[in-house]
Amino acid sequence: MDASPDLLAVLAGPVEQVAPRLLGAHLTHAGVTVRLTEVEAYAGPLDPGSHAYRGRTRRNAAMFGPAGRLYCYFTYGMHVCCNVVTGDEGDPGAVLLRAGEVVAGVDLARERRPGSTDRDLARGPARLCRALAVGLEHDGVDLVSGPVHLVPSKPAGAVSTGPRVGLRGAPDRPWRYWIAGEPSVSSYRPARIR
Repeated sequence: MDASPDLLAVLAGPVEQVAPRLLGAHLTHAGVTVRLTEVEAYAGPLDPGSHAYRGRTRRNAAMFGPAGRLYCYFTYGMHVCCNVVTGDEGDPGAVLLRAGEVVAGVDLARERRPGSTDRDLARGPARLCRALAVGLEHDGVDLVSGPVHLVPSKPAGAVSTGPRVGLRGAPDRPWRYWIAGEPSVSSYRPARIR
């Protein structure tokens, strides 16, 4: 089953326009639902910060479409992060899901993230994946047919924008979007110079 027409309409267009439309959407998996409060846009070969900047690889293949799929990757040798694939098939674009508020399944999320405050359960891209039990095995899954589901919704509040977190390539693009005043939004950190 392909993504629903409603979801495809949200995911159409340039990734920097799609990203803020995902704020307020609900992502559900394994008994937990997170309301997205912070995202970042990545525009493939046009964007030095994107995993697809240098072309298609086995790792980034899901970014090349179709829209409405999940792109998951392993980072820092210990964390999984996930993105929503956007735009036309073959034209890689993805929105990193940076943070959210757990709105259902809080007890399960607490079990998966022991010692975290409720504010921090899905605050940050790796924490969000851990709270939802999303792993590398979910790379490429359809966000309508599941097992991970995305339901668009409007954000409850003003949308802010600024530079993406921790990037060396195109660090100043204002392609990080968040719902203003949301306590679950992660802290901004610029890239460290190596």
